[in-house]
Amino acid sequence: MTSTTTLRPVGRLRRMSSLRRISLAGGLLYLITFIASLPALKLYADVVNQNDYISTAGSNTPLLWGAWLEIITAIAGIGTAVVLYPVTKRVSATAAIGFVTSRVVEAALIGVGVVSLLAIVTLRHEFAASTGAQRDALEVTGRALVAVRQWTFLVGPGLIAGVNGLFLGYVMYRSRLVPRIIPTIGLIGAPLILVSATATIFGVWDQLSVAGAVFGFPVAAWELSLGMWLTFKGFRPTTLTLDTVVAPDTFGSVIDSAPEAIAIG
Repeated sequence: MTSTTTLRPVGRLRRMSSLRRISLAGGLLYLITFIASLPALKLYADVVNQNDYISTAGSNTPLLWGAWLEIITAIAGIGTAVVLYPVTKRVSATAAIGFVTSRVVEAALIGVGVVSLLAIVTLRHEFAASTGAQRDALEVTGRALVAVRQWTFLVGPGLIAGVNGLFLGYVMYRSRLVPRIIPTIGLIGAPLILVSATATIFGVWDQLSVAGAVFGFPVAAWELSLGMWLTFKGFRPTTLTLDTVVAPDTFGSVIDSAPEAIAIG
């Protein structure tokens, strides 16, 4: 009587497991950016909408929580590009690097806006102990810092978000790693948010307006749907996922050990 032994394709299973970890991490980070960014708008309402915020009494807690959430958004945004890089670079090295770079720029602009608002907290404390012309100077400085935050919010999550949407949308559409309807929404939405940001810069409409919301909705839908798909479904089986060798390195990250070009169907 002979026994048979079935050999499992351990390498293939390990590769797919690594790719699933990449998609899961990327998806969760996308969802974090989406969830963390929304409450900040409400938490910032008082400081952004009141010209005399520095001179009014009240708690700075909402502002501080909003700043913390935006820091989380910025870090998670960079994380989406870094985590997905081992896969995106196999489709297009240029687009992959462009995605990482634009995410870093977006996060940096968010950081500048956060620091500007945190400086207002300091000015608010100093206002109580100041008098006369010093108070006037503090109020002017406070309004300038709010303006800095508004411009960084427009250029970062507004203008630059359209740029990174084009880079990643192209990669996902070409590779078919997710259903093409998802990156199609992104490739439509990215130019729209670029137009909206440009219109806001030239005073055609406000960023937080009906027109701004309409033009920005497709990008929001693209990021949310991509995050959910990567989290709950992962990458679809394609030439890329079958032929890419992804393995954990010494520090637990992923490295690509098959540098040759892959034909994408």
